[in-house]
This record gives sequence, C-alpha cells and structure tokens, in this order.
Amino acid sequence: MIDKLDKPLGRRRGKAKPPESKTNLPRLPIVPIAIGIMALVIGAPLAWIFFVDNPEGGRPVANVEVNSVVDSNELARNLTVEEQSQAEEPDTGVVEAGNSEQLIVNTDDLPDSDNAAVGGLVRKDMLELSQHGYIPQVASNGDRPVDVYARPSISASTADGKPLIAIVVTGLGLSKDGSNSAIDRLPDDFTLAFAPYGKSVAEIAGKAREGGHEVMLQVPLEPFDYPQNDPGPQTLLVGQSVRSNLDRLYWLMSQIQGYTGIINHMGAKFTSSSGDFEPIMEEIALRGLAYVDDGTSNRSVAPQLAQRSGADFAVADITLDDTPSQARILEQLSRLEIRAREKGHAIGLATVLPISVRTLTEWAQTLEDKGIILVPVSALYTHHDGS
Repeated sequence: MIDKLDKPLGRRRGKAKPPESKTNLPRLPIVPIAIGIMALVIGAPLAWIFFVDNPEGGRPVANVEVNSVVDSNELARNLTVEEQSQAEEPDTGVVEAGNSEQLIVNTDDLPDSDNAAVGGLVRKDMLELSQHGYIPQVASNGDRPVDVYARPSISASTADGKPLIAIVVTGLGLSKDGSNSAIDRLPDDFTLAFAPYGKSVAEIAGKAREGGHEVMLQVPLEPFDYPQNDPGPQTLLVGQSVRSNLDRLYWLMSQIQGYTGIINHMGAKFTSSSGDFEPIMEEIALRGLAYVDDGTSNRSVAPQLAQRSGADFAVADITLDDTPSQARILEQLSRLEIRAREKGHAIGLATVLPISVRTLTEWAQTLEDKGIILVPVSALYTHHDGS
C-alpha cells in the first residue's frame, strides 16, 4: 500500500510512450494552391468572354430607343412609321428631294426663270447646295421663292370686297396614303405644309405642287415642356448656338423643294425668345421665304421679328381641328367665316386627319354661295414693305 502511494500520481507503470514528432505531419503545398486559386478566379471570366458569343448572358438586358420620349407628340411618333423603299427613279434633272442621296446634283435641265412653278419644277438659280443638300435662295436677279412658287390667286385689292379665307393643312408627308388622299381631295387653293421627315416626303411635296397646291415647310421649334413634348428630330432649341440652330434649319430646309415659306410646328418657348429666334427669322428673310405663325402662343415675337428682318408674314387666326370631330370643325369654320367678314380675311389651321380633310372638302363647296373666296395663304401675307 505504501509502495503504491510512493508512485508519482497520474503515471502508469511500464515504459512511457514518447510524444509524436511534428515532423511526421504531411506538408501541404500552400503557395502553389493559392496561385492556382487566383488563376482560376481571374481566368474563368476571361475564358467565358473569349469562348462564348454573349458575355452578358444571364444579365438582365433592356433595349431602349435613344430618341424615345415619354408622351412624345404624334409627329415624333410617326417618324418610325414609313413606307417601303421606293424604286430608284431615272435622272430627270429635276430636284425633288432634300438629302444628298435623293438629290440630283446635275441641274442643267432645270428652268432658270419664269414658269418654274408649272409642273412642280424648281429653279436651279434659286438653289444653294449646303452640306445637307439643296436649300432655297434668292436668285441673282432678285426673284424670291415666296413669289415664284406662290399659287396665282386673287388678292384683297381685287376681291371686290368679298372676304378671303386661307387654310393651311399641316402634317403632310408622314403618311404617304393619307397625304396623297389629301392632295387629291382638297381643292387646289388649300395650302399644304409638309413635315420634313420620311423617305417619300420630297416625292409627295412634288406631287402636291404638280397638282396645283402651294407648299410650305413645317419647322419644329422648342415648346416649354421639351423634351417631354418633342416636336421631332432637328428641333431648333433655346440656348443652342446660332451656328447649331442654323445647321439644323439647313437640314430641315433641304428635305423638300419649291416651298414658299416656313410654318412653325409647336415652339411656344422658342418663338418667345428673341435672342434665339431672330437669327432664324433673318435667315428665312434672307432666303426669300415667308413665315407663318400658327397663332397658338400669345407670347410669340414672330410679328416683330418678321417686320424687323423683312420677311413676309402671316399668323393663323383659328385652329380648326383641335378637337377632331366634324361638329367641332364646322363650328370653328363658322367662327373663321365671321372673322373673315369682320376684317376682310382670315387664316385657319388644320391637320391632315381624314376627318379634317373630309370636312374641309365639303365645306369648300359651300363658299361660293356664301360669297367667300378661298385663297392660298400667300395671298394674305403682310409683305416686308408693309403692304
């Protein structure tokens, strides 16, 4: 018993087992493993991009139109709706279009003067080749497009006291079928204004002139709620440099030929800004064109600028189809007739909507009995000399 107590506590009898040596543990290649992991992390994406056609596969992707604008107006929305491409026409020597692909640069066969308006022709001496295509200019002898391309008509001084009414129908050129229908149905004294977009706009404008209509060009100007309300590509903007806005104007001017003047499309903000608008009005006058204000903004400085620059000018009195129903259009036409009787003449504005074209065509047939004369808008211009 005593012997047992003399033994050290916790020890077993017999030979003690030596501790296990640390050198017996297996060694792991830590550095090569780390390098391999890093290579895998970096190399896998690179291999995926290299071998797979779609490196963004699996990511949510959305395609967004760069020019798409929420609640853009009908004119801008219609830009993407165009007709099938037309067959190439033979070279006739007549300038019919605005961009460099459609223009016929050889103008040797174009008339120099006199009856250029007959048959929808344009005069080569009234064309200037810009970087965007041909744009109108005053001829060397002083002839102006506003005079040469105007439809011959009775004037206030030769109307024997009868009231005169001019109506400008806007928005042609966006729909080929709708435009051709309007050209065929509306009497020749209706003035037709073309939106400067679409592959067939120059062709349709030429057809309108061949049919006897007087033609104008719609120019998109900045409204107060731009870009939520977008008049369309190449809109003239407040705050842009004069050079930039003139470049846009030249592009717009080059899209059709043979027009007498410019009418604004929207533009309440732009037409209220003298600093931005004045260089444009001066350019319009310099090129022998007229300016028609659509009359929708009471803040427009167009009358003052037209007088200062010497541009022929007119302003629309009433928009006829702001509500596109026959009853409303007829009501507005009655107001237009009253206005014409009160001051001797009046100008109405309408769009190329089928209901508008049909109503206007039927209304025009009643004018002779009413003692009212329908005239192109050029007959009602206020000229730069105040006449």
